[in-house]
Amino acid sequence: MGVTVIDLSHPIHDGMPGYPGLPGPRVGLHLSHAESRSRYDDRAEFAIGRLELVGNTGTYLDSPFHRDPDGPDVSRLPLDRLVELPTLVLDAREAAAGGRDLDLALPDPERLVGTAVLVRTDWDRRWGREDYWEPGPFLGGELVARLVAARPAVVGVDFWNVDDTADPTRPAHTHLLRAGIVVVEHLCHLADLPAGATTSFVPLAVQGAPSLPIRAFAVARSPAVTSDG
Repeated sequence: MGVTVIDLSHPIHDGMPGYPGLPGPRVGLHLSHAESRSRYDDRAEFAIGRLELVGNTGTYLDSPFHRDPDGPDVSRLPLDRLVELPTLVLDAREAAAGGRDLDLALPDPERLVGTAVLVRTDWDRRWGREDYWEPGPFLGGELVARLVAARPAVVGVDFWNVDDTADPTRPAHTHLLRAGIVVVEHLCHLADLPAGATTSFVPLAVQGAPSLPIRAFAVARSPAVTSDG
């Protein structure tokens, strides 16, 4: 069986712009190869990295604790609701071109329980440019209501906020997270997902973390090619 793995995460690097109003990450070395040699009698050398960032950096996951003090944090999210999920990609390119408020039908909503529903607009192509942070697409109220009723495990988007950032009530975050649906923002490469791919969204198990960067990825498996001889 052939396996294709597709990275759905933006890389994090030192000096990259942070989410508006939040600091960008600092990535560097606590100890360099050269500095470490004396610790090993000049027989070996190792680099030890240092990373300083806020949880909402790069491609990240929001736990229910992000919205509510009593909600489970990132460390309490069951891995079976984050890994190898059957996946539906909603093509919202036309809807996004017609306006920011996305309202899409869900095919077979009764089959979406415990899956990942990912919204593709191709906004991720702006990543690294200033216009990425312009007012972008967001999940409209009717779509959010359909998602809550369908009960997927994860709702992910390839733009920078599931909510209209001009709305301080943040209804999409509120309804999704209170329904126990994890939110993933700043995905990329959703155009590359073939039908039948599964997706995974794995953060570090950091106790007390409301949100954390993740390595999101898809796995597509193709049947093995056999030969009679």
